[in-house]
Amino acid sequence: MSRRVALVEDDDAFRAALSERLTLADFDVAAFPSAEAALKALSADYDGVVVSDLRMPGMDGRQLAERLSALDPDLPVVLMTGHGDVADAVEAMKRGAYDFLTKPFASERLIETLGRALEKRALVLDNRRLTALAAETEDSIPLSGESPASTTLRAAVRELAAAEVDVLIEGETGSGKEAVARAIHAAGRRRHRPFVAVPCAALPAEDAEARLMGQESSVGSGLLRRREGRIEQSHRGTLFLDEVDLAPRAVQLLLLRVLEEREVLPLGAAEPRALDLRVLAAAKGDPAQAVARGDLREDLFWRLNVVRLRVPPLRERREDVPLLFARFLSRAAARLERPLPAIDDAVRRRLLDHDWPGNLRELSNYANEVALGLRPSRTPSGDEPGLVDRVARYEAELIREALSAHAGDMKRVTEALRIPRKTLYDKMARLGIQPAEHRPAARR
Repeated sequence: MSRRVALVEDDDAFRAALSERLTLADFDVAAFPSAEAALKALSADYDGVVVSDLRMPGMDGRQLAERLSALDPDLPVVLMTGHGDVADAVEAMKRGAYDFLTKPFASERLIETLGRALEKRALVLDNRRLTALAAETEDSIPLSGESPASTTLRAAVRELAAAEVDVLIEGETGSGKEAVARAIHAAGRRRHRPFVAVPCAALPAEDAEARLMGQESSVGSGLLRRREGRIEQSHRGTLFLDEVDLAPRAVQLLLLRVLEEREVLPLGAAEPRALDLRVLAAAKGDPAQAVARGDLREDLFWRLNVVRLRVPPLRERREDVPLLFARFLSRAAARLERPLPAIDDAVRRRLLDHDWPGNLRELSNYANEVALGLRPSRTPSGDEPGLVDRVARYEAELIREALSAHAGDMKRVTEALRIPRKTLYDKMARLGIQPAEHRPAARR
């Protein structure tokens, strides 16, 4: 929980004394001499509490509370007031202020009030993050599924969304790297700001600098024409560098400078422009191998590699394939304005037997074919798995589905599958299925 307090007080001596007292009580205090100065420093994602005097020259505490309420109605504002201003403080509470204290007050009472307000603020922000993540998960099919790999990935997204660090995302083609980046952005404090995706492999070397950094040119009479680059467009938001390991070497050097300095110098500009951005980058495969091959600059790799997140391929989350396919099929049928087709045995067998080397992209393409009533040609008979292998895969799928549905509770799984407990354990040992992987404790 945050311990941040924004203290707004025009009396210099009282502001200094109260700031010192709160600092001694382990609060992180930012003191401001006026409401105007505080407003410039506060945002809707501020995770602390605002403590303000009611009577101040210029903008007073009640006006400040109203402005902050318009910015974020759940941001707690505690007002300090004299005995003659209690009615004004009560009116401010009706308009959204959290509480008020009448001067003189014991510092212990303020500390107690701040503790309650910070707890409330932490709960509000946490619920917002979870709501944003849930909404993104509904729209982002790649994060669906109940396999251990999927639940671990979603947990990592939640953790990284709350941390203001750059992330290097690695994974095979079609595994959903951009969807993961968008989920991190959508669940973090920058979610209302731009998410700018840059396809690095498609950047032409000849004008990449102008596209990324922007350009300024004179149009006469001292006027300038500005073309904002892709990097500057992500100011205060998230910059996503897709397939950064395939960017031209000159582009990699530009990106390295931006990452180190957090500023851009547009072509033709006299001064660089400072940026507030978070960088998420994706690499095709293992970025360390890209460095070894000479495709990715080593200094850029280490600059991006603050935190590395691996997106698992579809073959490592096979139990998610039916659910993912169902969601892809539903989306495809709606987009193509076709009735939702039934998943027959031939489709189900392909879902279970195929390794999906193209990952989610290949699965999505297959869903489009099924929605259109097309069927890809059958695998040549010599390459088809035999009956024993197909039955084993089908058994494994049913067992994993039951384990996930009952959170690894073996008693309930045996009842659902209607087989003896020893038989179930023998089958799981033969199929390499571990029940512990499907229990809640194993997914955290």
